[in-house]
Amino acid sequence: MSRRLGLDLSPLRTSRDYRLVFTGGAVSAFGSFITYVTIPYQVAKLTNDPLMVGLLGVCELVPLLVMAFVGGALADYLDRRLLVRGGEFALAALTGVLLLNALSDRPHLWLLYVVAALAACVDGLQRPALEAMVPRLVEPEQLPAVMALQSLGMQIAQLGGPALAGLLISAVDLTLVYAFDLVTFAVSLTCLTLVRAVPPPPAADRPSIRSVVTGLRYAKSRPELLGTYLVDINAMFFGMPQALYPFLATQLGGPRILGLLYAAPSVGSLIATLTSGWTSRTHRHGLMVLIAAGFWGLGIVGVGVSHTLWLTLACLAFAGGADMISGIFRSIMWSQTIPDHLRGRLAGIEMLSYTTGPLLGQLRSGLMARTRLGVSGSIWLGGVLCMAGTAALAVALPRFLRYDGEDGLARKKAADQAWLAASAS
Repeated sequence: MSRRLGLDLSPLRTSRDYRLVFTGGAVSAFGSFITYVTIPYQVAKLTNDPLMVGLLGVCELVPLLVMAFVGGALADYLDRRLLVRGGEFALAALTGVLLLNALSDRPHLWLLYVVAALAACVDGLQRPALEAMVPRLVEPEQLPAVMALQSLGMQIAQLGGPALAGLLISAVDLTLVYAFDLVTFAVSLTCLTLVRAVPPPPAADRPSIRSVVTGLRYAKSRPELLGTYLVDINAMFFGMPQALYPFLATQLGGPRILGLLYAAPSVGSLIATLTSGWTSRTHRHGLMVLIAAGFWGLGIVGVGVSHTLWLTLACLAFAGGADMISGIFRSIMWSQTIPDHLRGRLAGIEMLSYTTGPLLGQLRSGLMARTRLGVSGSIWLGGVLCMAGTAALAVALPRFLRYDGEDGLARKKAADQAWLAASAS
């Protein structure tokens, strides 16, 4: 049973470059999640307004809408490793700006929004290259295991980073919190420097509006890919209440609780990841994404109606586990079925799908919390709307519901072979 359910570590054993990318990414993510918690806390402390916290999502969303397409086009034309490493340098510099701002006697609120927007720009340029690079470092049959390992690194960061952030915020000055994140970038940059070059595919398309449109047309032609985007956007728009965590923490026990709220979903996600061996033997990927999205909404409903800390944390953990199952199957669908010469551009579109929903969801939850619904009402109603939207998408997307992963993998192999043949001729 443990072999069937346990995590497959073979990609870490067989690929040196993937080991480096995994290690550097996990360490960097740990520090980044500390900052991810600290910026909303600092905005809440300066303004005491949930809408102002929610507006951080708007500042991040607008740059992403443009830069994700640019980053995707560049990832299909340039060395993907260089793009990822350049992004780490830029994010480290922005963290340094946050540190200097925290050192001032009167930190500037506007600077927090500017840094959030610039970080989103960098993320839009870097993330497609990273997601397009990883499948090149391992064998195709190892991709389900790689998706689980990527999730593991992220969940450890999401679990430990916010928890440590809560302790640091309550015990020390914010400058030390940002300084910790800055140190983690040294590890990730060292690892990325040691990774061998990842050149673009043969006869790569030059970055242009036309190449971006080519990626969009391909995504539109694949109903199963559209399904992954729409289901996740629906779930996150209605069921992402993170903008309300600072205020929910106040109701449940104070700043030290804040880290627990951010970390609780990662407990469920970590459990789901560590028992994800079964995902490589499940081929109804679309069905599993829909089921998991429905359970995510159910967990968020529980968060909204709960008035005790332990039940709130349990519901967040349940929701986090469901979201991780959805994420694993969506990532498998993307990695196993998209031709390599389009991987960067499609990664940019994927990035918009899994970032647009949460960022808009923060604004939605902040706006609804200012009405008579309050913080709790905004959360539970969002969970109900998430489940309703998931059911509607299951009816509206029958091909996504019936999608079989084995057929998708065969289609990708045929598309890659056709591209190589056309390039050679």
